[in-house]
Amino acid sequence: MKSRNNLIKKIWTYLIIFSITILSFLWLFQVIFLDTYYVWVKTNDMSKIADKIYNNYNTDEFEDILDSLSFEKDVCISIVINDEQTYSSNGFSKGCLSSMESNFAYEKYKIEFINSQKDEAEYRIIDNRYQNQILIICVKLNDSSYAFVSTSLQPLSSTTNILTSQLIYVTILVLILSLLISYFISKKISQPIIKINKNAARMAKGDYDVTFDTDSSISEIVQLSNTLKEAKDELSKTDEIRRELMANISHDLKTPLTMIKAYAEMVRDLTYNDKVKRESNLNTIIEETDRLNLLVNDILELSKMQSNKLALMIQEFDMNDLIKSIIKKFDYLEEQNNYKFNYENNKKLLVKADKKQIEQVIYNLISNAVKYVGEDKQVIINIIDKKDTYRVEISDHGKGIKKDQLDLIWDKYYRTDKTHKRSTSGTGLGLSIVKSILNKHKFDYGVKSILNKGTTFYFEINKK
Repeated sequence: MKSRNNLIKKIWTYLIIFSITILSFLWLFQVIFLDTYYVWVKTNDMSKIADKIYNNYNTDEFEDILDSLSFEKDVCISIVINDEQTYSSNGFSKGCLSSMESNFAYEKYKIEFINSQKDEAEYRIIDNRYQNQILIICVKLNDSSYAFVSTSLQPLSSTTNILTSQLIYVTILVLILSLLISYFISKKISQPIIKINKNAARMAKGDYDVTFDTDSSISEIVQLSNTLKEAKDELSKTDEIRRELMANISHDLKTPLTMIKAYAEMVRDLTYNDKVKRESNLNTIIEETDRLNLLVNDILELSKMQSNKLALMIQEFDMNDLIKSIIKKFDYLEEQNNYKFNYENNKKLLVKADKKQIEQVIYNLISNAVKYVGEDKQVIINIIDKKDTYRVEISDHGKGIKKDQLDLIWDKYYRTDKTHKRSTSGTGLGLSIVKSILNKHKFDYGVKSILNKGTTFYFEINKK
């Protein structure tokens, strides 16, 4: 409940702050800076009128333009040529001065501007008739001609009072609406997040029977929901593999230990006087001990690789010689079980990598092919020469792997056949070790398989 209230409260607070900010700007520009903005607009308009007068001077329509501007823009225009006023608009505009005192001030500024030899100037005087300020724009038309445009700057105090009164009601109304609307918006946004968070907390405790479906239309929340769905699926799969791994390792550890104990007891109690049987039993104990040692070593090796404790010893070596030396280790299978290891290459294949680890990769892939070899008992090793790498392929003609399982076979102890059987030629960690080594080298690798036709594992190794 605490997190729910915090989330809603924060979103609600941000929306309220946003509303208050907008209202503050409204007050600022509609009330406080209204006079300043009004004077700026009027001054800008007067400058445009003065420019139009200057641009149309000495045209046939000049007086018509002056009359039109004076009437439409509510300004007073005066044209002085050779110190004599030749044109003056009507006096109905408040921008036209009428009192003697105001006119005297006006005339004073006219004389001052003419004598200044400036091209343009701006003056402000007070008209006592209306108690308002007059803005005067003075423009030099030529060496002897001048235009004077004046307009009234009306006091805005009454307008400001009306706007202030109106804004008080608007502010109260907007704040009330903001409080209500922002609460419902914050609740609408927060509810799917709260729901997702609760399910994520359940998933963190190991409960993967949760869903992250959402009816939210916010793309980020939808993306979060989809990401958590994928995370849940991956964690669920990992948990299943972990349980299966523990069961399989326990089985593979228990089996040789049981056999070692049983045969040791036989030697002690039954066959200690029979040399042939005693040696046979002792050989079985040694074989099971070797199997146990192999499993422990593979687990330790994989653990080191995945924890980045095993440093790479990069060196140059001949891949051709390495593959041939590995194949020799399987000679007993050719002699005893008619296996065939097809490898045809007599060229040097100089590469750069950790020789010991690449040897383990090739050995594990060949061992894997032996376990799943087809009826022809053929394992094919092929090298493809590419631009910067050699592609090593190891194939068999076995039963193949389903497409949906191709990405899973690299997992520890994953089997296409879920029924665990004690392996006679490995520990079930071979492909996982291959994956770790090749990832550490940053080599491309993969698998291609066709059901009932065979499987090809491959990786690419850098040339010298």
